Amino acid sequence: MKTRKTESAGFPDDAELAALRAWYAGLDALTAVARYLGERKAPGMSARGVLGRIRRALIAFATSRHRPDLAQTFDGRSAASADIVAHSIETLRNLPTPEPSLADDVDQWLPPRVVAALQTHGIRTLADLTVRIPRRRRWWTAIAGLGTAGARHVEAFFAAHPALTERARALVAAAPSGPVVPWEQLRLPHEVDGSQGLFRAPRHVCLLKASNDYEAVQSWLSLHESAATQRAYRKEAERLILWAIVERGCALSSLTTDDAIAYRAFLRRPTPRERWIGPSRSRESVEWRPFSGPLSTRSAAYALTVLAALFRWLVEQRYVLANPFAGVKVRGSAKAGLDVTRGFTEGEWLLLRTIADGLEWSYGWSEAAAQRLRFLLDFGYATGLRASELTGATLGDIRIDEQGDHWLYLVGKGGKTGKVALPTLARMALDQYLVQRQLPVTRERWDPATVIVASLAEDGTGIETTRLGRVLRRFFALVADTIRDERPAMADKLRRASPHWLRHTHASLALARGTELIMVRDNLRHASISTTSIYLHGDEVKRARQFDQAFGVPSR
Repeated sequence: MKTRKTESAGFPDDAELAALRAWYAGLDALTAVARYLGERKAPGMSARGVLGRIRRALIAFATSRHRPDLAQTFDGRSAASADIVAHSIETLRNLPTPEPSLADDVDQWLPPRVVAALQTHGIRTLADLTVRIPRRRRWWTAIAGLGTAGARHVEAFFAAHPALTERARALVAAAPSGPVVPWEQLRLPHEVDGSQGLFRAPRHVCLLKASNDYEAVQSWLSLHESAATQRAYRKEAERLILWAIVERGCALSSLTTDDAIAYRAFLRRPTPRERWIGPSRSRESVEWRPFSGPLSTRSAAYALTVLAALFRWLVEQRYVLANPFAGVKVRGSAKAGLDVTRGFTEGEWLLLRTIADGLEWSYGWSEAAAQRLRFLLDFGYATGLRASELTGATLGDIRIDEQGDHWLYLVGKGGKTGKVALPTLARMALDQYLVQRQLPVTRERWDPATVIVASLAEDGTGIETTRLGRVLRRFFALVADTIRDERPAMADKLRRASPHWLRHTHASLALARGTELIMVRDNLRHASISTTSIYLHGDEVKRARQFDQAFGVPSR
């Protein structure tokens, strides 16, 4: 007998369905299978086994069509179920292939192991998955337990359903997550945009064309040519303008000194926490938050200094009449100077480099990522470059003088030109990194435009300062997790570390090893030697013991 098969894979054919219907109608299993399937029954398989396989196929098909109600029909056999079974079979046969919806749970479409990892990470629906997972290389590393194979399942699913991603993007654009959004997404309501700010100066005397607070702050940001400075100042302005609108219900140009004092307290404890604080995320992510935690005394003082400078400039431009942040200080921050503890000791540095040497086989980093990390550590440690200087350098900036010494020429903080010595460690690290990137080591064969720190995309592009920060912080966090049981104090220190700590470490260890103070000043390009002299701190253990010897128990 010829049988017609449904177009959908996995659906039983007509003969199998006839045998199943006959069994549900009351015929015994052996007779039903013999009558409709004949010699198709595999040797050694019982008639009940054949019918069980057909039932399981229908249950799986119903589940794949998101019809658990129809799947329940085939769970068991009852005397009155023949008509229901026949109807369910015909319904399943005519069901269209399902299309995923953003509201669907991930367990409807993805394997159980993948679902378990996603749900542990707080991702329960396809909407969560499309919006919350950043589309970048190795995005799955942020989700414990997912792994490369699980990520491939997710990527294959979205590749098969491209319309899903487009619907998610449209949804995000139509329904923003709330009032706390990054600077570039801000759309200020007219009532709080500052066009009618309480302390706006008369329009005819204002030197700015800005019609509202956002435009005025944007003009202030544009004064600063350094991208790093712009990002740092934007962060403080962004936080304040969001706080003014969301927590105080007023415009930036309507803030009073009482508001400024309240903001100082807010910086030390941003509340409600769920609105203001969150883990580090891309600025495009709906999980982005202005703070990663309460600010330290030092950071709060810096924020208030920046905001006082902003308002001072707005007063000078006759945009506002007064500076609400004038005189608002943070207790304990005065004359704090440079925090030289924001660096690594000799022993701590050796431990960091030891762990960095085993990133590929011990921690699963790719060879390219591990090699780049080691280069960043060694080159930054040996040169003391700022993060923005490191990401902006090219091979063409490296020159050799008439004495054969190597120098890196650059434009540093404040647009000042300068040069930094390239010691042997820096040159060796660069050579190894160029070999890994399959680039020539010989200077004569260099392309002067080649960036010194490259993207892993292998397209010759560099990385932003923010990306460099994420790379190093990821490594510092990994080391902190590795040593937290044996060395909890260092683990806590590492969780606070930033790329600038390499510069502090460079200066402190150079002076400790006998480099002259004036030489370190010139390499760091400090305007005053008093700034560099802050790094002249001795061995505290040695100092404590020597003073204990000098002023110990008096002899009788």
